[in-house]
Amino acid sequence: MRTIEIPELALVALIGASGSSKSTLARGHFLPTEVLSSDFFRGLVSDDENDQTCTHDAFDALYYMLEKRLARGKLTVVDATNVRAEDRKRLIEHARKYHGFAVAIVVNTPEKTCQERNSHRSDRAFGRHVVRNQILDLKRGLRGLERGPRISFRPYQRFPLSRYLRRSNLSKCRNMGIQI
Repeated sequence: MRTIEIPELALVALIGASGSSKSTLARGHFLPTEVLSSDFFRGLVSDDENDQTCTHDAFDALYYMLEKRLARGKLTVVDATNVRAEDRKRLIEHARKYHGFAVAIVVNTPEKTCQERNSHRSDRAFGRHVVRNQILDLKRGLRGLERGPRISFRPYQRFPLSRYLRRSNLSKCRNMGIQI
């Protein structure tokens, strides 16, 4: 696995099914102020992080904050499933608008593990088909991620992700040929 240099002006998209450990990864490797979580924004607009009826409003607020952070040149991590290509397309457009880099971190956790984790969470009361569909969307969407910088890993392999992520200044990334 190669090391990904992440410049300060970057949008990092965490990609994975519900229960894949995206939020755990975000808490362990990024500042709390750098992470924009779709669950958190659902909570902001409805007082319930699991209220799927407010998803549209939650993402409006998330994208508003994303633009403000990228306009200030801040590294920003989007913690959402992002398993569909159309979801990631909007993120890439925002990164380009602010001349930032887009980096994908694919949290490739097996469906069985995701299902088991979700079964232990009282706040995740949705059918097993939801995770199954997210995994299928992820597998279909991985082909489109081959061009840009990305890390694909399985959290249960017990290796430190920090070994593969490194903060870098913008000029160093340009010299390495990293582009969105």
